[in-house]
Amino acid sequence: MTENPSRARTSPAPPATPAASPAAPAAAAPAADADRLAALGYRQELRRSLGVLGNISMGFAVVSPVVGLYAVSQVGLGVAGGAWVWALPVCLLGQLLVVAVYSELASQWPLAGGAYQWSRRLAGPTFAWLTGWLWQFAVMFANTTVAYLASPWFFALFGLTPTPAQLVLVSAAFMLFCALVNAYGINLLRWFVSLGIAAEAVASVLVGFALLLFFRAHGFGLLTDLLDAPATAGVSTGGAFLAVVAVGGWAFIGFDACVSTAEETKDAGRQVPRAMWWALLSVGAVVVLNAVSVELAHPDPAAVVRGEDLDPVTTAVTAGFGDWAAKPFVVVVLISFTACLMASQGGAARGLYSLARDGVFPFAAKVRKVNRHRAPIGGLVAATLVSAAALPLGLESTAMGSLITFGTAATFLPFFLLCLAALLARLRTGWRPCGPVSYGRVGTLVNALAVVWTGLEVVNICWPRTILAPPGAPWYQVWAALLGTGLVTLAGLGYLLVRRPQRLMRDDALGERERPGGPEEPAPAVL
Repeated sequence: MTENPSRARTSPAPPATPAASPAAPAAAAPAADADRLAALGYRQELRRSLGVLGNISMGFAVVSPVVGLYAVSQVGLGVAGGAWVWALPVCLLGQLLVVAVYSELASQWPLAGGAYQWSRRLAGPTFAWLTGWLWQFAVMFANTTVAYLASPWFFALFGLTPTPAQLVLVSAAFMLFCALVNAYGINLLRWFVSLGIAAEAVASVLVGFALLLFFRAHGFGLLTDLLDAPATAGVSTGGAFLAVVAVGGWAFIGFDACVSTAEETKDAGRQVPRAMWWALLSVGAVVVLNAVSVELAHPDPAAVVRGEDLDPVTTAVTAGFGDWAAKPFVVVVLISFTACLMASQGGAARGLYSLARDGVFPFAAKVRKVNRHRAPIGGLVAATLVSAAALPLGLESTAMGSLITFGTAATFLPFFLLCLAALLARLRTGWRPCGPVSYGRVGTLVNALAVVWTGLEVVNICWPRTILAPPGAPWYQVWAALLGTGLVTLAGLGYLLVRRPQRLMRDDALGERERPGGPEEPAPAVL
């Protein structure tokens, strides 16, 4: 059964909180945004108070130049020597292609849970549900790894050496603190995240330029010197570069956090695409700057290749500024990780909320609830529980390493699926973006290039490599990307076969072909 297209669809299992009242939230939101959301079939339940700068801050925090640099610098130097930094512009350019596709989609459909919502309209309910499922677990398990990677810095602040159990407990405390901030709504979240990225941005830029201008220990020729790293690792130069590209992509993900808060952003159809561009470009520039400056200021890059220095970033900073800089630097890193986790956790909660309000996620009636602060409390609790459930893997370093590897692959797979869905919709149904942002015929070419980039990167990340695993790592860590992605996909397919949530979406999608005040959309190509 389809509903009367003359009025907006109400979500299944409406929440019992005052924030779910159809009139009050819509009245509080700018009229144009509320009308656009109603035309897309939803009520304004979340607090729409973000401007473009607030939306940028969400994306900047999740992409996070400090977190991204720490994730890739040691592996990059160890595998490809000084030349590893050239993989970063390649990854950044590839991700800019993805942002171009996302910009057109976010402009036409400015909805939380972008991967699910967009693919539902482009490729049908089954494809959409599986894409949303993969994206959600990628983000939730990424939150596990961010919390776990943040905890050693807490102990470093006090000069302590933690046990595995202590690392897990502090990681859980980080996660709980960020969840409490998220529970108080978008305004408090924006304040904390903005404070964090202000400290991170200033410190990153100042440290990067200072290392480059005043504490450089090597000439620029180091940037093309492999330092015999591929030979040491037992791979070819091309193989080493591909391995670094596989890892380097992790430094430029997270811009889709801007989409997660689309229903809380004013003039979202225009501002969310703008925020994604600004977030990725600004973070990309800082990451490249700091990667180059850290490498050139490091007293002995060859020590990283030999495996004698597992933290080249801190080594370069303390070598340049002196030991006094160690503690302030630890504080900056802690702030960066906290802001990253906080914003990413909020994105995961809003993605679950988007799925649950359509009744297509387990325990949807509870997961879709919004609290009195107009925060998606049901999604927040669910996302935090899933992320926390994976923290005990931190008791075994190889298990946590496998989770980190899986998280990278599981993030790029939804990128690929969504770009593919958009390209097929352009070619098969004649879909053309009709939001405020559209790139016309050039958009099709960019879309095709984005499919090529993300498809190659998924294969590249999933390719089993011993050089990206610690010495003596078990076989399952080498194959972790493929195994983890396969297990999550199989779990999603099992839920599809047993619960068949796509049937609920099928009715909804058919009822949305024509909306009041919105453009007519092509019928979904049901997969």
